[in-house]
Order: sequence, then structure tokens, then C-alpha cells
Amino acid sequence: MTDLKTTFAGLSLRNPIIISSSGLTNSVGKNKKLAEEGAGAIVLKSLFEEQIMLEAEQLRDPAFSAEGSDYLEEYIREHKLSEYLSLIKESKKVCPIPIIASINCYSDSEWVDFAKQIEEAGADALEINILALQSDVQYAYGSFEQRHIDILRHIKKTISIPVIMKLGDNLTNPVALIDQLYANGAAAVVLFNRFYQPDINIEKLEHISGEVFSNASDLATPLRWIGIASAAVDKIDYAASGGVANAESVVKAILAGASAVEVCSAVYLNTNAFIGEATRFLSAWMARKGFNSIAQFKGKLNTKDVKGINTFERTQFLKYFGKKE
Repeated sequence: MTDLKTTFAGLSLRNPIIISSSGLTNSVGKNKKLAEEGAGAIVLKSLFEEQIMLEAEQLRDPAFSAEGSDYLEEYIREHKLSEYLSLIKESKKVCPIPIIASINCYSDSEWVDFAKQIEEAGADALEINILALQSDVQYAYGSFEQRHIDILRHIKKTISIPVIMKLGDNLTNPVALIDQLYANGAAAVVLFNRFYQPDINIEKLEHISGEVFSNASDLATPLRWIGIASAAVDKIDYAASGGVANAESVVKAILAGASAVEVCSAVYLNTNAFIGEATRFLSAWMARKGFNSIAQFKGKLNTKDVKGINTFERTQFLKYFGKKE
């Protein structure tokens, strides 16, 4: 018999399939169905700092005093938070699996104090997304990474539930940042968040949205960095996100060192049935390979020789292209 249980961010999951923050997880009804279909955990749709601030700004009236505008902004924040707290509480009532709240923020402000109310609402963990491009000409190297650490520190002073950091792939050295996040109390990291994909319509001469869903080829980046980071910083848990497009991807991520995977596009494209397909494949693969538990093969193919990363990468490059005519 194969046991698909895994531990991620201190949470016990019945299997490694986590539904990532998205429109898939924005209602109690959807979350109940995801749990019934066998998901290991659910990350609720993110509470966006930018969205709250934008809505407040759009409702500002020049006729309002500064005090009135501040009151309006506070009202919108509290209204959005109230809705979110309700989603947590009601989802916990109907889902027998971990419910992970999600905050998408970009500043180390009092806004992250919402985290305390999120904990009190019953969330099992909190995932923090700090996704932004750094394009300022006067940008100070390392300030973006430091922002992650500052926000994490602020939140860790506020709550005791596990904090998960979901990172973008626009980092010079993810391993160094992960090491600092672990030192400052992060329970897990998710590699990687997905940027909005831009495109251009050459007939209308305008910007349009690019491909919304990830695909199997996108898995290469999470595999590389989980493989490297899980060997170098092995006391923190990892989840792969982006490119987990099929059942095989789940196995690959765990072999690289992940404890779990976050899936979104695969469920949108294949319905909730993907969850069962992935767990059945994982169980059958484990039985075929003689593994009884996730722990027996997690990280089996991560990069043990951390100092030889460049050599390893170059060797694989030469092997691949050396065969091409």
C-alpha cells in the first residue's frame, strides 16, 4: 500500500496536491467540491493590497476632506477583510483539509496586521505573495529581497500560524533569499509565482493579455531552483508552482525536493478531475517503483553537490546540444 501523506509548512496533507490561490478557490461552494475531489489543501484566492488601495482611490471625491478620504479608505479595507474572513470561516466548516489564506502585498505597512484577524478566523496557514517587477533606474540592489524579509518579520510578530512565502522568479539568487526567509521564521516557500503575461496586437497596435495558463514547459524553472535550494537549505519545505500541467509533473517536483505542488491551470483546463488523476498516477508510480511513502523519494534527484551547480548545468547543456547536428 502506498501512503500519499506529506507535510508542508508544518501542516499534515493527505496528498501533495494543493489548489493554488485563484478564482478556483474564491467561494465556499468551490472549496467544498475541491475537498470532496481529494485536494490535499486549498489556498484561498488572495486578498490584494493593490486592489483595496485602488478601489479606495477610485471612490475618493475631491470634495471630501483628507479625514473623509481616510475614513472611506478604511471602510473599504474593513469591508474587503470582512468578506475574506467569512470565506475562511465558512470554508473551514465544510472542508476537512488545511485552508491556507493568501495575502498579495508589496509594502511593509500596517496593512499586514490583517494577518492577525486571518489567524483568528481559523486559517491553518498564511501564504504571502510579493510579486513585482523591479524597473526603477535608481533601484538599490537587494532592496526587493529585503522587502520580503521585512514583511515576513512584521507578520511573524503578529501571528503564530505557519507563514508560507510564494516567490517570483525575478530574483538574482533565490537560494540566498530562501535561507534568510527560513532564518526569519518562514515555514515553507513556493517556487514560483506567475507574472501577468503581456502580448501585443500588431493590427490594433495595443497591449493585450498573453497566455493565461501555464504549460508543462514552465515546470523547468521550479524544478531547477527547488532542486538546488532543497539541497542547500533543507530545513524549510518547498512546493512547486507553475508548469504542474500533468500527473507526471507531481512526481518530478517531489523528486526535485518539493513536499507538495500548487496547481491551478491544470484544474481550469481539466476540471477538478485532475486531482484524482494526479493522485492515482502518483500512487501507481510509487507502487511500480517500490516506494511506500513520499519521504522515500522526496529530493532523490535534487542537486546534492551545491558547489558544482554551474558545472552540472553546463555539462547538461553540452550533452544536449552536443548531440544536435
